Amino acid sequence: MDKDTRRAVAEATTRAMYPRDHTARHMGIAIEETRPGYARAVMEVRDFMVNGHDILHGGVCFTLADTAFAYCCNSHDVVTVASACSISFLAPGKLGDRLTAEAVEVVKKGRAGITDVTVTNQDGEVLALFRGNSRTLSGRVTEGEEPPL
Repeated sequence: MDKDTRRAVAEATTRAMYPRDHTARHMGIAIEETRPGYARAVMEVRDFMVNGHDILHGGVCFTLADTAFAYCCNSHDVVTVASACSISFLAPGKLGDRLTAEAVEVVKKGRAGITDVTVTNQDGEVLALFRGNSRTLSGRVTEGEEPPL
């Protein structure tokens, strides 16, 4: 499969997944780009996302990173889920920040994969580093959808 076809497949998986991704849509997470082994998701920090210290709730930051991870892992159009994830919080997010989570597939070997996600704010400051382990299952993400090309 050539590069253009692989990219079209990745974009088709995003189009298939996003309407079913109620959490991402509810939180205002948008998927800006997907290509094979890569995804970028963005979100604005809203009032319900900050904790009692008036900073971004860690679980919300994790959700943004996990969302980018999911679209990255599924970019090959094989149903893929998380098997383990960890996150390190390095700086606080604040109300009104525009956050970007960039996910990059580090390795994919058989059914296992490792993906790193970096969460930054609008100034490029790194807020968190996330590492996810994935496991492919069976089936296509785009099952029942029109072929990408």
